[in-house]
Amino acid sequence: MLKYAFFNVYTKFKLHFYQEIFRRFQDREASLTTVETFCMETIQALGNPSVNEFASFMRISPPNAAYKVNSLIKKGYIRKIQSPEDRREYHLEVTQKYIDYYNISSAYMVEVMDRIAKRFSPEDCAKLEEMLTIISRELMPEVEIPQARMPE
Repeated sequence: MLKYAFFNVYTKFKLHFYQEIFRRFQDREASLTTVETFCMETIQALGNPSVNEFASFMRISPPNAAYKVNSLIKKGYIRKIQSPEDRREYHLEVTQKYIDYYNISSAYMVEVMDRIAKRFSPEDCAKLEEMLTIISRELMPEVEIPQARMPE
């Protein structure tokens, strides 16, 4: 039953995001393809990666990554920031345009977290936080991301 319960929660978060994206497509506000959305979520999660770090994480060639990055730059979702340590290296930074787009899903996540805090005791919430932290740090070693940040 735990697998089923977790799958349902994960699926509801995804479906809510898709509903909002399609609603915005009708209003002509969304301009990211599905693959570009995956790229943007990865760039944001990696926390200002270089193009090569992004390519390596996604397991795609650097030229393919550069192509995707350039498309996202043209659309205004990311910008390249020159590294102060190594002037030959550029890091990818998400723009406010993407943050506004991303808030579609993060706002719902925050809303659900607020509902959890109201519905369950502080002890239950602390246990849930402990379990999620262990899941992220120990039980999902295949996906390494920088220290998790709270959504904006």
